[in-house]
Amino acid sequence: MSMPIAPASALPEVTASDQALRRFLHGLPGVDPVGLEARAASLGTRSIKTTAKAYAIDLAISMIDLTTLEGADTPGKVRALAAKAVHPDPTDRTTPRTAAVCVYPDMVAAAKEGLRGADVKVASVATAFPAGRAALGVKLADTRDAVAAGADEIDMVIDRGAFLAGKYLKVYEEIVAVKEAAGPARLKVIFETGELSTYDNIRRASWLGMLAGADFIKTSTGKVAVNATPANTLLMLEAVRDFKLRTGIQIGVKPAGGIRTTKDAVKFLVLVNETAGPAWLDNHWFRFGASSLLNDLLMQRQKLATGRYSGPDYVTVD
Repeated sequence: MSMPIAPASALPEVTASDQALRRFLHGLPGVDPVGLEARAASLGTRSIKTTAKAYAIDLAISMIDLTTLEGADTPGKVRALAAKAVHPDPTDRTTPRTAAVCVYPDMVAAAKEGLRGADVKVASVATAFPAGRAALGVKLADTRDAVAAGADEIDMVIDRGAFLAGKYLKVYEEIVAVKEAAGPARLKVIFETGELSTYDNIRRASWLGMLAGADFIKTSTGKVAVNATPANTLLMLEAVRDFKLRTGIQIGVKPAGGIRTTKDAVKFLVLVNETAGPAWLDNHWFRFGASSLLNDLLMQRQKLATGRYSGPDYVTVD
């Protein structure tokens, strides 16, 4: 079977010039906000019981990028978080590992140390996260430093100011450059959907990121008021589905920020299955950017196993 062509050259006629890129992005179908939100709300009412719920909880745990992105992060805190990623519930070794630990570039080495070779990725935010307000050279150095320290994945932020000013080719070229600097690391491109103002902009940003070579498209940094929502994630799932139909290339999706409960996580898994399809129900293609979500999933998992809640003392406080 022939391999699909690389995303950056998937539609070369679209990215040949600023005008061509603008024409393509503004030619995408407009989003019906009422219809989008109604569909997201409707899918969110689906109920999942017993065996299916147990499967969904384990799947959600395996999709978490366990995250700490605070100015007060210490190597000790990051090592402890990495240990939790490997054994989320030390009393039950059947609990799945999380997909990754997500940290700042200067904490990548501590995360690696805490993982002790376990099959959990180290993701690192880069490119002057979360604002993205830095020169390209600084962003590329930030990316290379994270990869050199051992990051398996890079979560970059786009220049929202350039995007909102209509400088699409500038944003595209920056993503391409960061993708090259990331080398073997998978690249997640963060749009900060809460700052993009409209659903049409989120759809355009999704296609722009995918055309530039994103391995994942990601909603948010978790550092603004509006982060992942069912509606904006549904829109991005439609984009990756349509992109694969057009190019043969599969791209992942990562909602981040504000997903705190098992009920929330299950709603997002239903969105994935019903929109992009079951091919995305795998942590290679779908992630949750979260910190507190894991604790609720662990408590719900134990309730299914024992019939009772253990309470918040059952899980570690991050």
